[in-house]
Amino acid sequence: MAKRPVATVDTICNTIATYYTDAKLDLVHKAYAFADDAHRGQTRSSGDPYMIHPTEVAQSLAELQLDLPSIITGLLHDTVEDTHATLEQIEKDFGKDVAELVDGVTKLSKITFKTSEEKQAENFRKMIMAMAKDIRVILVKLADRLNNMRTLEHLAEAKQKIIAQETLDIYAPIANRLGISWIKIELEDLCLRYLHPDAYYKLAQKIAKKKKERDTYTEDLSDVLIEKLTDYDIKATVAGRAKHFYSVFKKMERRSVDFDQIFDMIAFRIVVDNITECYKSLGVIHATYKPVPGRFKDYIAMPKANGYQSLHTTVIGPNGERVEIQIRTQEMHQVAEGGIAAHWKYKEGKFDTRSRENVAWVNRLLEWNKDLSDPNEFLETVKIDLFAEDVFVFTPSGEVKELSHGSTPLDFAYAIHSDVGNRCIGAKINGKIVPLKQRLKSGDTVEIITSATQTPSKDWLKIARTSRAKAKIRAFIKTQERERARELGKDIMDKILRPYGHTVAKLEKSGELLKASQQLHLRTCEELYVAIGYGRNIPDDVIEIVIPKEARERSVDAAKREDQSFLSRVFTAARKRSTSRNAITVENLDDILIRFGRCCNPLPGESIIGFITRGRGVTVHTASCTKAIDNDQERRVDVKWSAQDLSQVRRVVKIRVLSQDEPGLLAMMSQTISSCGVNIVSANIRTTKDKKAICLFDVQVSDVPQLNKVTGALEGKKGVIAVERVRS
Repeated sequence: MAKRPVATVDTICNTIATYYTDAKLDLVHKAYAFADDAHRGQTRSSGDPYMIHPTEVAQSLAELQLDLPSIITGLLHDTVEDTHATLEQIEKDFGKDVAELVDGVTKLSKITFKTSEEKQAENFRKMIMAMAKDIRVILVKLADRLNNMRTLEHLAEAKQKIIAQETLDIYAPIANRLGISWIKIELEDLCLRYLHPDAYYKLAQKIAKKKKERDTYTEDLSDVLIEKLTDYDIKATVAGRAKHFYSVFKKMERRSVDFDQIFDMIAFRIVVDNITECYKSLGVIHATYKPVPGRFKDYIAMPKANGYQSLHTTVIGPNGERVEIQIRTQEMHQVAEGGIAAHWKYKEGKFDTRSRENVAWVNRLLEWNKDLSDPNEFLETVKIDLFAEDVFVFTPSGEVKELSHGSTPLDFAYAIHSDVGNRCIGAKINGKIVPLKQRLKSGDTVEIITSATQTPSKDWLKIARTSRAKAKIRAFIKTQERERARELGKDIMDKILRPYGHTVAKLEKSGELLKASQQLHLRTCEELYVAIGYGRNIPDDVIEIVIPKEARERSVDAAKREDQSFLSRVFTAARKRSTSRNAITVENLDDILIRFGRCCNPLPGESIIGFITRGRGVTVHTASCTKAIDNDQERRVDVKWSAQDLSQVRRVVKIRVLSQDEPGLLAMMSQTISSCGVNIVSANIRTTKDKKAICLFDVQVSDVPQLNKVTGALEGKKGVIAVERVRS
């Protein structure tokens, strides 16, 4: 990547002047002086003066054409956290708006995403709430992260990988969701450089080799396109470029092909004056070059969720090369590059209406946040929304509904109304009855068939794709299961009380059961019944509170023992000691059967959660397991890996290795795994038509670090393309 010239306060002001002629640039100079004084004597990991960082951040914000408070915040964003400066000082010198933005960015800076999944989920909540309050906060944070990624080379390798992965998982998708393509592209390429350096530099070398040939091709085709468009009186600018490294890398990975087998490496952008000329240009191009079937997308008629609009087509260009062409107006181009920032209103200092629509997804997430008590559910919701590609489908009346890629008729039903979703029994797509799991395609017309007697089931969670549908299904199931647990818990409590001459109704009326509930940190009797119904072993505690000691001792007879035996069967029908139990500690429960979820197969070192299952003890899942997220959170218990030495505990995990199909590679991989002190339980190998090999190994490892050691060692071997852990 070409090195950028170092920004100065003058370059910031010059950039602002290109789009904001009435800006009070003296405030920018004042903010620079304030930050320079506050950071005096501080240096970055590179040894450079610290002030270079906030100056670069402010320059990026100016390139986004943001308002003055945002750019001033870029200069001041680290002062409160890292220097003697205070928010009161900033408010006094630069106003309340800037002080609130600096405070918001400071709070975001304290959020780290490398702790447990639950903590990560809670941090996502904080980030979404900050974005909803003032979207400029996240724009400053994106500019901050961009500069940190540009200077990542000065940190230790382990730190580089942590920051790059966090950027790829969180900040690049947010930049994409906000429509800021240039930041998203640069972040992704930088992440590739540090996460997969071998792949990055190989790509750089191969792309550089073909640069002269590609430049000639791009120049010649640009001339032809301009000539053809001019023949039809269309005034246009044409620009061609090679696709960025990360997109090429993902395409190679997705198709399991080498660089030389990627043909659509060049993309052209045509910018015209109005929408009519967009469609006219499309006709000219299709008349000149044969379009590739199925590769046309109309994002003008149906814009992406981030406001992006363009016509996309792929054609067979000169020399049989596949060429992607995007056609848009100048306004669309500004939005494509700057996203949400392209809709700024400088005089008011706020986003216009269109921009508010562009961040509607943030407000939507906040709405779901109210319904999702479990942070892991919220984390899944955020990720679905961040990474979603969109499809556009129609109701029978012609109304357009925008859904995530991979959505089903069930998602469509919930997009119409919760009641329609809950009562959905079938669907018609383009007039034909289809199963609920059928994936929708853009342009489909969908009709939902409902029944008054239908209710959601847990299986629907496997069918639904959108956050809204999943949240509504979970809410319904949770309510249903809670009611069943309440009834069961009340029956159990009543049965336990009978030998003592009491009933639930009697103790409820006297208020004693409520007092007992509150002593057990449950607010109501209803919560007590639900807890018992879900299998929490607390009836003995209730008896101890509400029945006097003398009465308890008098009632120890066969009937009571029978009842206690019944209760024991309900909770822990199979209590026994095992290596699983020795490895896991369960909150407030001793000597209980422990099972590991086959869906995620947790390893020591991974964040875990447990769920009580009547008659089957506690099932342990990884905190990020989708099946665990689908479970009712009322049955959740805190579990952790035992403090004892777990080095003797061996768990079988499956890893998949994609490699070239070459002699000796299997022996090399087996030797590599064994050299890490890991035993291979089984191996399964198959080859593909494009001369690749897919190897599945079942290996016994003691913890996550040992697994990482194995995968890291394999990734470093020549001929190995990718290594990943496989979960059932």
